[in-house]
Amino acid sequence: MFSHFTEKDANQALPTVIKKFKNIVNLKDQVVLIQSEMETNPKYMSNFKEYATKKQELNTAISNFYKSIEDLESTGVMIKSVEEGLLVFPSIRFNEEVWLCWKYGETEIKF
Repeated sequence: MFSHFTEKDANQALPTVIKKFKNIVNLKDQVVLIQSEMETNPKYMSNFKEYATKKQELNTAISNFYKSIEDLESTGVMIKSVEEGLLVFPSIRFNEEVWLCWKYGETEIKF
């Protein structure tokens, strides 16, 4: 769904957006952890069954990560960077399209 946000609309949506974004960050961390385990634990390099089981866990974590991104972006908010915690809300200002920016840790949208 695409929509333009007013500053007021964006700030009203922010609590829900923050919750969804925190979920994305947690799922990303889970993917990184599982992948790191697969790359550093010798049991995954020497035992096909262990590797296959862990690989399935990784695939599920990646799928959940992308589903959570779709869930957030279906609200009209766009993720610019998960790593930097930067989200943007499409808006119109003086008949021109602009981004209302929010960075993880902020309590409201100011820019």
